[in-house]
Amino acid sequence: MSSQTSAIVENSLQILLEDPTYLPGLQDEIREKAFKSLASILSTPNRMHKSFLRVPLDNGEVTRIPAFRTQHNDTLGPYKGGIRFHESVNEEEVINLAALMTLKNALHEVPFGGGKGGVAINPRHYSARELYLICKKYVQYFSDVLGPHKDIPAPDVGTGEREMDWMMSEYKNINPGKPYRGSFTGKSVVNGGSLGRREATGKGVYYTFRYLLHDFSKDQPLGISGSNHPMAQSVIGGADRPLALGIQGFGNVGSVVALEAYRCNHLQNKVVAVSDRNITLFNAEGLDIPTLVSFAASHSGDLPSTPEELAESGVSAEIKGREEILYLEIDVLFLAALEDQIRDDNVERVKARFIVEGANAPVTGEADQILLNKGCMVIPDILANAGGVIVSYFEWLQGRETQFYTEAQVFELLHSKMKATMSAIYPLYFASSRSLRQICYTHAVMKLSTNLYIQGKLY
Repeated sequence: MSSQTSAIVENSLQILLEDPTYLPGLQDEIREKAFKSLASILSTPNRMHKSFLRVPLDNGEVTRIPAFRTQHNDTLGPYKGGIRFHESVNEEEVINLAALMTLKNALHEVPFGGGKGGVAINPRHYSARELYLICKKYVQYFSDVLGPHKDIPAPDVGTGEREMDWMMSEYKNINPGKPYRGSFTGKSVVNGGSLGRREATGKGVYYTFRYLLHDFSKDQPLGISGSNHPMAQSVIGGADRPLALGIQGFGNVGSVVALEAYRCNHLQNKVVAVSDRNITLFNAEGLDIPTLVSFAASHSGDLPSTPEELAESGVSAEIKGREEILYLEIDVLFLAALEDQIRDDNVERVKARFIVEGANAPVTGEADQILLNKGCMVIPDILANAGGVIVSYFEWLQGRETQFYTEAQVFELLHSKMKATMSAIYPLYFASSRSLRQICYTHAVMKLSTNLYIQGKLY
């Protein structure tokens, strides 16, 4: 577990330890020992699996590629977490992401534990055939620990429904006659996937922000208008004035966030900046998001990055450096790229009043505290980007029941699930001086710890 995650989990346990109303049956020395047990359990994974995939390449060579599967905790249900294909994948990263999945599922009351996998490659450097073989090898090497009731992978950075289809097919080949539809989620719809799964994370990310500024202030007016919290007036005022939005990352998450914001009728949004791995596009009057989405879809996911490509797309924008999106004079910054984007060495340049984490851990622990002190509200990954795992749960259920929901039903269920979490979390935030991240972690640790206690796993 990373130092940031470890520290915030330790803080959560300390808060719960000092709360006499939490697990009142544990007293004195027994209570101290139980919380030490919790710290030990939550800070380490149950299992760490590592292998080197032997993959024949198109040029006739054979390569060995590092691959990982971490299973952090299964107290609430089978392990659940994505498989990412990225050159930065390493053991520490997947352990930390698996721990985040455990806490995310606990926060949103999804009956899964936390897992994570990865392969240390840049998928752009491999042919479709080579990627297919990598997917098959991954399932072959980890087949003993995967399964619809053991560990259920899903897409992540660098993977999508194509890779999940390949992997489920290989799981079926290895396990003839056994249930297989729930072995992987995020599959194509024709292969048993759920409608709306691709858009789920992005829709959930935007919904956490929309709910805060629009729904929450109307549903619970006394909980926010009567609050002395420094962000209370920013939230109330943000619903009634135009908001300039920037979105870092234009993949499956960022592009959906951009479309949701562009089409939103509840807030006066104006998406003025988007970025990808190459550049930032900026237009103070607002960008034509549907056209940019269409352009990216036909250009390997990339935004127009030259004046010629901008002319080809028909979009009016100024081309800036890739990281410039982090430092623009905007109201809201959605981070939908990779981790560690806002750090202690660049946080002072960040001007956004709200930051929403669509990616996992894009703000470091040091930067998070500085942003809190600056009066910036960060909606953390554990709350904001849970749409993917929530709809993965719906996909898993549909596979078990062989009855499938419409896309409208999926999004209705997704919003209902996330609304239930936010209606419990946001009032705690506005009644506290702690960061929203700490509030979410404490809530998740409380739910997980309660289950560990009643299952007798603290002795």
